[in-house]
Amino acid sequence: MPDRYAVVGNPVAHSKSPRIHAAFAQATGQDMSYEHLLAPLDAFVPTVEAFRGAGGRGLNVTVPFKLEAFALAAVHSSRAQLAGAVNTLMVEPDGRWYGDNTDGAGLVRDLTENLGLELRDRRILVLGAGGAARGILGPLLDGLPHSLAIANRTHAKAVALAAAFAPLGPIEAIALSALPRRHYDLVINSTSVGLASEVHDWPGSVFAPGSFAYDLVYSDQPTQFVHWALAQGAERTADGLGMLIEQAAESFHLWRGVRPHTAPVFALLRPR
Repeated sequence: MPDRYAVVGNPVAHSKSPRIHAAFAQATGQDMSYEHLLAPLDAFVPTVEAFRGAGGRGLNVTVPFKLEAFALAAVHSSRAQLAGAVNTLMVEPDGRWYGDNTDGAGLVRDLTENLGLELRDRRILVLGAGGAARGILGPLLDGLPHSLAIANRTHAKAVALAAAFAPLGPIEAIALSALPRRHYDLVINSTSVGLASEVHDWPGSVFAPGSFAYDLVYSDQPTQFVHWALAQGAERTADGLGMLIEQAAESFHLWRGVRPHTAPVFALLRPR
């Protein structure tokens, strides 16, 4: 019987993860299945434990359960500890849940390997200070940028997040009112919505010449953030599909011990 894996969330039917992992499994010859797993908002733990009891080996965790997954895991990777959230669960040989966070690694791999962006000495701005931002800051700082700024509507949240990551590199919180005086090489939208209602608060002057705008949200059509960034002078843009694929490859490697090639999956999900 194939080893069972799934993506758990609410909602979850829209997730592209089953197609991604099916392609990885076929390409690497892994005997496994991968499905959608809908968890009631008040029953994440019972749903996940029932999946494990039925022979489940691992899970990808999507909104809104990444904090609950962190609390559930008995053992955490260092990057999960840093993020304070878990997006990948694996059953250990002793039956305990191991929790990892592959989001930041997936983002950095997409930026550097797929999009050819150098992080070293770049000025980076992250818009938003929620859980999505927390999951990417450590790997971004590992890339040795010149500076990393966090801007958020509630400035106190940005201040707290910058303080938590200050030991890892040059990071600061910046007030929205100060943004018109700053210019950045890479602007990342990490807000949960990241769409029209929020982009109007952000000055387009943040984009330096040759800048890159990246939206963690992925969509079959350009997102509102991408439209806005292009209109404000960003030279290049991308949405989060590459991050989704690359973080899935990180999860797959954790579960199966083999790293799949991701280029064929890009062609599968977004053919030219």
